[in-house]
Amino acid sequence: MNKTDVPIYFRPVHELAVQLGKGEITSSELVESYLDRIKKHDAELGAFIAVCGEEAGKVAESADLARANGHAVGPVHGIPVAVKDIIDIEGRVTTGGSKAWEQRRSPVTATLVRRMIEAGMIVLGKTHTVEFAMGSFGTNQHLGSPKNPWDLESHRAPGGSSAGTGVAVAAGMAPWGIGTDTGGSVRIPSSWCGLTGLKTTVGRVSVHGILPLSHTLDTPGPMCRNVEDAALLYRLIAGPDSRDQRTLLQPVEDPVPGLYRGVSGLRLARVPDSELDAIDDEVAQAYEESLKLLEQLGAQLCEVDLPHTFAGMGGLVGRIIGAEGYSYVGHLTDDDSMPVDNDVRPRIGIGRNMTARNYLLALREQQQIKVEFDRALDGIDALLTPTTAEPAPRIEDIDQSGTAARFTRPVNLIERCALALPNGFTVNGLPTSLQIICAPYREALALQIGCTYEQATEWRRHFPRISECLVD
Repeated sequence: MNKTDVPIYFRPVHELAVQLGKGEITSSELVESYLDRIKKHDAELGAFIAVCGEEAGKVAESADLARANGHAVGPVHGIPVAVKDIIDIEGRVTTGGSKAWEQRRSPVTATLVRRMIEAGMIVLGKTHTVEFAMGSFGTNQHLGSPKNPWDLESHRAPGGSSAGTGVAVAAGMAPWGIGTDTGGSVRIPSSWCGLTGLKTTVGRVSVHGILPLSHTLDTPGPMCRNVEDAALLYRLIAGPDSRDQRTLLQPVEDPVPGLYRGVSGLRLARVPDSELDAIDDEVAQAYEESLKLLEQLGAQLCEVDLPHTFAGMGGLVGRIIGAEGYSYVGHLTDDDSMPVDNDVRPRIGIGRNMTARNYLLALREQQQIKVEFDRALDGIDALLTPTTAEPAPRIEDIDQSGTAARFTRPVNLIERCALALPNGFTVNGLPTSLQIICAPYREALALQIGCTYEQATEWRRHFPRISECLVD
């Protein structure tokens, strides 16, 4: 499919920004195209919990007027964005995915939203999330489970907890969006919805104004159509914020200048074969083909012995999230009269009987594991894994006592950054995904590796075949 054949609502933001700058399109046309898509498809897909249609239209008109008079504040002035509904925008309802918070008005505007608005971006609406952001499948018993747009015959899981953002971007109802990731909540929906999602290092993007689940592990990040867009949005939202002290620790490297440097000479490690047991055959095949391609592109592939299993690390993440999540919402999950998702109650309930000693021991264990992984991966530029062990499952086939975060939770535990991006499709047309794990604060490197792989493939040019969408 040629670029000119791609409908406006599926074009990447970096191309839309150029068109806006040249006057080939207007912000009003952009917003109208996404609102039209939402009107046509969101009743079936359920990505948005709230749409700011009238307000977005007015802001778009102002953006067009500013551009016409030479007052554009930057390249993304007039570009819309979808925002996960655990992120505060002052005066608007932010439910955190909970029916118990249906009337909760945001007292502040999150720093990352403020930065996007200051760059001229337009909030299209708030997107559905798993309740309290505590779940990897993307389901929500009371407020609705979004439908993965890659299969309209079955209700397949979109991935969680940033389910609505994943569906909105994949279905062409938003050009890009914001999710949050505590154990995989940016990467899993990116994997199952065929997107590129960046899990940032703790302290890279301010969490001020974001409803907390685990203050130790929570990280916001972009969910986009491709790597260049992810780099652009990351650059906008990252950086120091006095209201989040962890953002003051490390300067941010601009990823955009180095995106196209290639992978020649980089040392990339494959995950041990023991970690690939029982994963889907097509996911495994896509993974192996991705490794071969990166090697052909100049990377040096190597094997490493990891000091801990992914399963064991994932269990520790669950305990930390349970303990910290319980401190925030345990009063709701313990109250049987509250309309709380029955699949979420036991996940938060993990923290109910955890002693202070055991919680502190868990945090101490986390830091020890981080040190051991730093040692094991010394000299390695990135560790590569599948993002998810299987393609998107049907809702009715999900075991809610399990998790889809097998390959994602360990990254949060060892406080690294990671990029998830499409690396194939199953015979049934479902996306598969590659995860690129880099050292803390090396988002630019993860994006560089991802961009090199992406440029050698065509996966980013595939779109869900919903009505009036072009067929590849």
